[in-house]
Order: sequence, then C-alpha cells, then structure tokens
Amino acid sequence: MEDRKTFPFQSLCFGFAYSPNLKANIVEVCRLAVSFGAQLELVHVGNKTEKKQQILEDILGEVPQKPKFEVHWKEGDPTEVILHFCESLDVDLLVLGALQKENLYKFYVGSIARNLTRKVHCSVMLMIKPSIEAHPTNHIVVNGLEAAQTPDTIHKSFRVAHALQSKQITVVEEIQPEKMVNVDDDRSLRKAVLMKERIRTKEYQRVDNIIQTVSDTYTKDIRIKTQSIFGKRGYSIGHYAQVVRADLLIMNAPIKTGWWDRIFTRDLEYILSGLPTDVLIIRAKN
Repeated sequence: MEDRKTFPFQSLCFGFAYSPNLKANIVEVCRLAVSFGAQLELVHVGNKTEKKQQILEDILGEVPQKPKFEVHWKEGDPTEVILHFCESLDVDLLVLGALQKENLYKFYVGSIARNLTRKVHCSVMLMIKPSIEAHPTNHIVVNGLEAAQTPDTIHKSFRVAHALQSKQITVVEEIQPEKMVNVDDDRSLRKAVLMKERIRTKEYQRVDNIIQTVSDTYTKDIRIKTQSIFGKRGYSIGHYAQVVRADLLIMNAPIKTGWWDRIFTRDLEYILSGLPTDVLIIRAKN
C-alpha cells in the first residue's frame, strides 16, 4: 500500500448543492478522494429533509468505489459556513462543482468561489466537467510564475499528477518583459528577438531548477514540458490550457500582502471569469 505521505491531500471537503449535476459531482469527487487516498467531507449548506437525504444515499449507493466519508448538513451563509467548516476540520482541499451553463455556475464560481479562494486556508479545486464515467487526467498545465509559493505549487502538482496517473505536465511561464523594444527596422527586430530569447532562457533555467528538486518518484513516469508565453498573466495561461485541451490547470493561490495581493488576485480573476478546464488553486498550508 502506498505511503499516505506521497499523496498531495489528506482530506477533501466538497460543498454540494442539489443541482441536476449532483450525481456526476458526487461520483467525481469520490473518485478524486480515492485517487488522493483522502478522507471526504460532504457538506450541504441548506435545510436537511428526508427527500434530500434519500437522494444523496441513492447516489452514494451507486458509487463504485467510495473513500472514507462523512455527510454534514449546515445552515447559514454558504461562504461563512464552508470557510468555518474547512478551518475547524483543517481540510487540505476544498472542492466546488459547477456547470457553466447553469445558474449554479454563478452561485459557486461567482462571489462565493472568489471569496473562498481568497479567504480559505486550504487549496481549492473548481470542477466544471464532472462525469459519472471515469476520464483520465492526461495533461496538467501548471503556472511557473516567479513567486515565493511557486516551488511548492510545482512540487504538489507532480504529486497530484502521480496520484491521477497523468501522462504530461506542462509548466507555463507567463512573461512580461520589464523593457519592451519598439520594432521599426531590422536592427530593432533582432534586438527584440534576442531580448525575448534571453528572457526565455532565464525563465526556463529557473523553472528547470525547481523541477530538478522534485523526487524521481513523481517525475519518472511523466512527460515534462516547459512553455514560455509573452502576455497578460492569468489570461495567457488560461488561454493556453484551453488551446492544448488540458484536463487540469494548477495555479498558485493569491497571497495576502499589500499591492502584490491586488495584482495577483486580479490575475486569478481572469481564470475564474472563464474557466478553461478544471482548476486547482494551490495554497501552501502553514
């Protein structure tokens, strides 16, 4: 049996609503918890009725492989209830499910997800394509942003890939050059090209140095690629993940220090405003 220390998360909390997609969400999150070897806490913010309880029991009865789990019924403001619940149980990963074509999308991926992503002490996963049938998470795109928490995000991403038996990780560096060169002749064009190449080389070396510190346990069976993109942070990596049809996009969580918090939170808003795929937002726990 695999050592639990190799798993990226020990406990998952899933805040669920009684939407038409409830069964797919429950099956998917159970599958995720099994892959991570994690305890699953199922939380419904709303009144508990016999009908609701029976619907949930029927769905759970059809789940082919269940993790250890508990069901919790809470009343109150969804954001405050889930935030308090995750803190009181010291949850590692909060999972929220939503469909872009349902009103529930606004409910979870709107203000609630934004508030929880900023405030919750743990990592957050937003699922937009849950499925009753199992589909492989073959390709994971990870942000390689130059930030203090990026090494932890990259390390945990490889552990996630290992648990999900993914085939490829692409680490994307979104680059915004400090000094842009105006191209108006051949000489300035060459200067601009050389500058971009120097920046790419520097970024590649920085990310490669991080990857080299990841244990062989998590790198030996996966294809590793790095990709530099010149463009607006948040928007560029989201667009890239969509173009390459990534199965999962992994990002740093917003940090909470002054002006950088405002800038990076805005970057994440690009992702939340139009989720390109399932998104995992990693927050390093103290």
